Amino acid sequence: MCKLITHPHGGICCFENFLLESGPAFYYIIFMISDYIGAHVTTAGGVENSLLHADKIRAGGFAIFTRNQRRWEACDLCENSIRLFRERMEEYGYTADMVLPHNSYLINLAQPDPDKRARSFEVFIDELQRVRTLGLKFLNFHPGSTVGLISKRRGIEYISEAVNRAHSMVEGAVHVLETTSGQTNKIGGAFEEIAEIIDGVEDKSRIGVCIDTCHIFAAGYDISTADGWAKTMEQFDRIIGIEYLKGMHLNDSVGELGSKIDRHENIGMGRIGLEGFRAILNDDRLRQIPMILETPDRRNWDREIELLRSLIQPK
Repeated sequence: MCKLITHPHGGICCFENFLLESGPAFYYIIFMISDYIGAHVTTAGGVENSLLHADKIRAGGFAIFTRNQRRWEACDLCENSIRLFRERMEEYGYTADMVLPHNSYLINLAQPDPDKRARSFEVFIDELQRVRTLGLKFLNFHPGSTVGLISKRRGIEYISEAVNRAHSMVEGAVHVLETTSGQTNKIGGAFEEIAEIIDGVEDKSRIGVCIDTCHIFAAGYDISTADGWAKTMEQFDRIIGIEYLKGMHLNDSVGELGSKIDRHENIGMGRIGLEGFRAILNDDRLRQIPMILETPDRRNWDREIELLRSLIQPK
């Protein structure tokens, strides 16, 4: 059955038909001016190929993994890949501010077992070094999980300690904490938990936050309306501080508000809906931060980016 949505230019339409019929007309000049809307692109065949994929979908920003995200071991970046990545960044007009690398899913800086936590930290440092080698600045990471063995407060202390140690070992990189969906043992589902981590970080110029729209909706922050988005951002600014917002993951949500279900949906096809994303895309505080799609249907990322751009109202 076709999913009905409100067309950005008025009326009701089928989402699938909208993606098929929308074309270059939705490729607004605003992209050329300010937006960093993009997607988490593949690095298959070498990290340098990510630029080709980002350009193909007309991304204004992008995310990558700098190493295999599901294995502890990883090959070093080769000199040719590093050189080509840096050359293509310049060739395609991307800067470090537009790129939000994501670290390994295996890393857990809140791990209560000291040996396992040390292994996570070792990979964390490797990720930061890769980011700097590629000429980038951000590293987006999930705060971590207590695995049910320690309090969240102790887990938060471990995370802040790890970030402080990493700052002393790798210069220049900005650590970007990702909001989570509020699952029982995972840290970062409440803005207060993110704020506590930041409070424990000594160099606050090198810590930031990435809001994942699916995650915060699942955690109970209603961003499905303009009023809901405004209220959520008021809370974010009051509890954390808007100056710490360094990026966003734009994902609709399969789960209901407060469901704690981390399952992404394509834009306009989930519980957040287009009204919520319209409010987000027209929030001037979000200009010039990476806004990254992680939605399930990668084949339509180019059109999904166009859909998001079509929600931006000319100033």
